[in-house]
Amino acid sequence: MVRSDIILSVYVLSFVLGLPANLLALYAFSAKIHAKPGPTDILLLNLTVSDLLFLLTLPLKMHEAVAGLRWDLPDFLCSISSFTFFSTIYTSSLLLMTVSVVRYIAVAYPVTYRRLHKPAYAAAASAVIWLVSMGHCSIVIIVQLHPSQNGRNHTVCYENFTQEQLAILLPVRLEFFLVLCLVPLLVCIVCYLGCIFILYTRPRITLNKKRKAIGMALGTLVVFLVCVMPYNLSHIMGFSEGESPTWRKYALLLSTFNTCLDPIIFYFSSSTFRMTGKNSVFKMFGLHGGTSPQQRISSS
Repeated sequence: MVRSDIILSVYVLSFVLGLPANLLALYAFSAKIHAKPGPTDILLLNLTVSDLLFLLTLPLKMHEAVAGLRWDLPDFLCSISSFTFFSTIYTSSLLLMTVSVVRYIAVAYPVTYRRLHKPAYAAAASAVIWLVSMGHCSIVIIVQLHPSQNGRNHTVCYENFTQEQLAILLPVRLEFFLVLCLVPLLVCIVCYLGCIFILYTRPRITLNKKRKAIGMALGTLVVFLVCVMPYNLSHIMGFSEGESPTWRKYALLLSTFNTCLDPIIFYFSSSTFRMTGKNSVFKMFGLHGGTSPQQRISSS
């Protein structure tokens, strides 16, 4: 039996830790893009927006947990919150994959990277990613509006599926695992291993840059293995068993930590985010020594 108090605790912790970190990232990347936009900054800004949208659904999920996992809100809020909740999970995985590709091109093919170093390309890639993830997760709306739902007592949100719904849902979830989880994970592993190998074979690259590359790779890998992979493994089990596994709810909880771990990616990938974070800490304790916004942007 799923314990609502555990679910509520995870939601509250993710909200309290993730919201300020992502608001800080939103401010940092917005300032950088306004002054001198780069492809990675645009991708990470979209990742931040995705995390913030995810966090906005958590109050509804908290209310559901407080109510003992019973849905006593309007049905349309269930559809909207579930659609946003799931689509942002996969948007994040696709954006992390794209960031890894951009990093690899910058290291392995610097001439090509300079030719492709246009904000419009990153913006277009981000738009495609949003469309792909939202298009896939429209299955949430389709299942909610399936004819088998007519006349049912809606006391739960996106749970207790009928056999007709599962016949649609389980094969689609398997495709989610293959296309939106496994492929991005493999691309990230290949790209970051390639980056690390190239950097360590170049003696002129500073140790700090090599550590940043390792930190970026490890941070991305942790996000995939801790936040994305367990929930997606439930798709394989569900497809093979013909029903959603009972532990799926707990695996989905791990996805909420994505909003807390993504700032690690921001830290290692953007000097703008690092400087903004340091300045915020200085201001919080009334200290001096942070850099000005102009210095942050010029240093990036």
